[in-house]
Amino acid sequence: MAKNYRAEITGVFGDPVDGNPTGVMEEAAYAACGLNYRYLTLKVTKDDFDDAMKAIHAFHMKGMNLTMPHKINVIPYLDELSEAARIIGAVNTIVVRDGKLFGENTDGKGFVQALKNNDVSLNGKKIVILGAGGAAKAIAVECALAGAASVTILNRTAARAEELAEVLKSHTKAEASGMALEPGQKIPADTDILINATCIGLHPDSDQKPDIDYDTIRDTMVVSDVVFNPVDTLFLQEAAKRGAKTVNGLGMLACQGALNFELWTGVKAPLEVMEETLRKEFEE
Repeated sequence: MAKNYRAEITGVFGDPVDGNPTGVMEEAAYAACGLNYRYLTLKVTKDDFDDAMKAIHAFHMKGMNLTMPHKINVIPYLDELSEAARIIGAVNTIVVRDGKLFGENTDGKGFVQALKNNDVSLNGKKIVILGAGGAAKAIAVECALAGAASVTILNRTAARAEELAEVLKSHTKAEASGMALEPGQKIPADTDILINATCIGLHPDSDQKPDIDYDTIRDTMVVSDVVFNPVDTLFLQEAAKRGAKTVNGLGMLACQGALNFELWTGVKAPLEVMEETLRKEFEE
C-alpha cells in the first residue's frame, strides 16, 4: 500500500487562543490510537473569520473547535445544528460530513459525561448552577435534556439568570428559575447537584472561590466545578470538607475533548490518556 504523507487536520479557531490546552490533549489521543491526525491551535480574529471558514473546505479539514469570539457568529456558516447547539445558540465544534458543516456544542455534553463517569445520574435531580454565561448555559441545557427535574440559575445579574431560565422552560421539560446571586448565598437544602459554572478560582486566581455560604453544602450533595486549573479548586475543597462528593473540571474538559475526537475520527477516544495528559500539563 502506498504511503500517505497527508495528515487529517483538526484544530481550534479563537482569539485569544494561546493558552488553550486542547491541542495537547487531542494530539496525545491521536498518537495513542495511531491516527495520522493533527490539531492546529490557530489565532483567528473576527475580521479574518470568513477566510478561516473557507479554509475548512480548502484544506479538507475533518473539523474544528471554536472558542471566543466565534461560538455564535459561526452559526450562519453551518449547514446543520444539533438540538443542544440550537437551544444554546452557540457552537464549539464543527464536524465536516460529506462536505457539509455540522455544528455541535460539546461543552455541556462533556460535563454530563463527566458526571456519568463518576456514577452521578441527572434523572429527576435538582440542580443549582452558579453563573449564567456560555458554560452555564451549555451545562444547564444538557442537564435539562438529560432528565433533571429542576434547574436554578444564580447569577450576579438577575436578568441574565432569568433569561437562561426562560430558555430552559421553553425548550426542555425541566422546571427552571433564575435569580440574583447574593453575597454569602445559601444553597437550598434539597439541592442534589451544585455547579460552579463561573471562572472564579481559575489560575492564576486560584486563591479565590465563589461567595456562597459553604456551611449550607450538605453531605448529600454532589458539587462540581468547571474550573480545570487547578484541578482541586478551593470551591471543591470547601465542599469536600462538608462531606459532599466532588467532580472536578478536568474530567469535563477531557470528556469534551473525547467527544470531539470521536466526532472527527469515528474512533473511541482514549479518555484516560487525555485526562492524564491534561493533568501533567497543569502540573507543569
